[in-house]
Amino acid sequence: MAKEFSRTQRVAQQLQKELAVILQREVRDPRIAMATISSVDVSRDMGYAKVYVTFLTVGEQTPQESLEALREQAPYIRSLLGKQIRLRVTPELNFIFDKSLTEGMRISNLVSKAVRDDEDRRGDEPEAEGEE
Repeated sequence: MAKEFSRTQRVAQQLQKELAVILQREVRDPRIAMATISSVDVSRDMGYAKVYVTFLTVGEQTPQESLEALREQAPYIRSLLGKQIRLRVTPELNFIFDKSLTEGMRISNLVSKAVRDDEDRRGDEPEAEGEE
């Protein structure tokens, strides 16, 4: 019988959980204080992991600055991760800004605007049924 999830998926899920805890409790850089791990993709050989993150930026801070700070901390985060997870090789972490959340919000706003415009347009048209 086939397994429900592959090993890489299970490892990715565990990495996501552990990275969230590490970023919350261990990393003290204020530039990455509000980072959220969206997902993790692990290569088949478990040597590399793409970590998709989103940020709640404060004030003048940009997601690019937060991502750069996270990339600077990557070796330290990897060492902490190696202590938490028992794997032969701790994957090399590649942090990537996840645009799906902002893109989803943008598309949702466009749909809402189109629906509002359509309702406004229908409200301006005279009733065609009673005009004969």
